[in-house]
Amino acid sequence: TKIVAITGFKNSDSRYEITGFGHSPSLGIKRGVVYNIEQTINSINTAIQKAGVDDSDIFNNVYVGVAGQHIRTLKNRGIIDFENQESRINQEHLDELMERMYNTAIEPGEDILHVIPQNYILDKETGVENPVGMFAKNLQANFHIVIGQKAMLNNIKNCLSSLDKNVKSLILEPLASAKAVLTKHEKEMGVTLIDIGGGTTDIAVMSLGEIVASSSVRVGGDKFDTAIIRYIKKRHNLLIGERTAEELKMKVASA
Repeated sequence: TKIVAITGFKNSDSRYEITGFGHSPSLGIKRGVVYNIEQTINSINTAIQKAGVDDSDIFNNVYVGVAGQHIRTLKNRGIIDFENQESRINQEHLDELMERMYNTAIEPGEDILHVIPQNYILDKETGVENPVGMFAKNLQANFHIVIGQKAMLNNIKNCLSSLDKNVKSLILEPLASAKAVLTKHEKEMGVTLIDIGGGTTDIAVMSLGEIVASSSVRVGGDKFDTAIIRYIKKRHNLLIGERTAEELKMKVASA
């Protein structure tokens, strides 16, 4: 329902300080998909301007949250066999497994957004969090891979480039939300984060400190609006619009 822009910087204590915040109605985007480039650009620009960013500002590199029905996930496992002799695991081995995952076979027109290691297996020892420095004959790793439709992702990038903004990275929204609001203890114990947006509901399942599942459902807050419209029509024989239903929901609804 809205596009949000936040600006900030990392201070000398390595903590982030927020310097600006702005939002605007999400015209041109529905359920995470751009359907009108010009309206989307205008909405993004409005949010950026409200955040206090002008053309002369240093905030030209942006991170963009993405979600929607065009996002899907899969699991894959990578293996390195040291040919029956023990070898010491180093970071290069882990990087090699990650790189292999970016070559995972996907459908035409798709692009890999994230490759997230979940756990490692040394020989037959499972659940290893960080194998660097350990010895093994066989190294395996389980990965959570996030995939999006390339055309949808490129449309988002093009909207930002039209505003002279460089997209540093596209980030799965429920993953970003999980990093922002969940504690280390919650992620270790296991938790499901459910982010109900206007047109979609994003879900991230965390366990043992890592994301193990994620999805986006085409049900959001707009379904409540529809329910309110139907209820008032049936109960009072009055027809109201979506904007009025949204106002009623925000101001007087309770659950």
